[in-house]
Amino acid sequence: MAAEGAADLSPRMLMPLSDMASELGVINDRVAAIDAEIEALARADADLQRLMGIAGVGPTIATALVAAIGTGSAFGKGRDLAAWLGLVPRQITTGGKAKLTGISKHGNGYLRKLFFHGARAELHLVRDRTSRITAWADGLRARAHVNVAAVAMANKMARIAWAVLTKGERYRPNALSGL
Repeated sequence: MAAEGAADLSPRMLMPLSDMASELGVINDRVAAIDAEIEALARADADLQRLMGIAGVGPTIATALVAAIGTGSAFGKGRDLAAWLGLVPRQITTGGKAKLTGISKHGNGYLRKLFFHGARAELHLVRDRTSRITAWADGLRARAHVNVAAVAMANKMARIAWAVLTKGERYRPNALSGL
């Protein structure tokens, strides 16, 4: 606790605050131990290593995805996985015209959140903007709202993750087509 703020507080308040600070330290240590365990698990598994080769996918996303879907064989294509995660836009069709609205938010909310935050990190923090996927994302971000671009990037990451899991191959960013 800050010593300069302690002079303004009574001893009755200092004791519970110091207890809470020590409890927070214990919780932070437990979280760090769990993070280290997840990273060790990710280093030991070939599928997780391949998934972590995808931009924006780290050990947490990779382990959570494999725990949820295994090899991904339950899904016929990458779009099915993205729909299961709730990362595809809702489609309203009337009179033969289709209108795409916001994401459905059905499906696995935890994985959707992880993919979304991985996509946001990829959009904002990555310095190397030379790959085809980042060029596509930059173009999308110039045309659309930043959150729309993040959801589109998360959708693309989920589809790539499905392909990596089902084909058993490493992610090759330069082999992307249709961007």
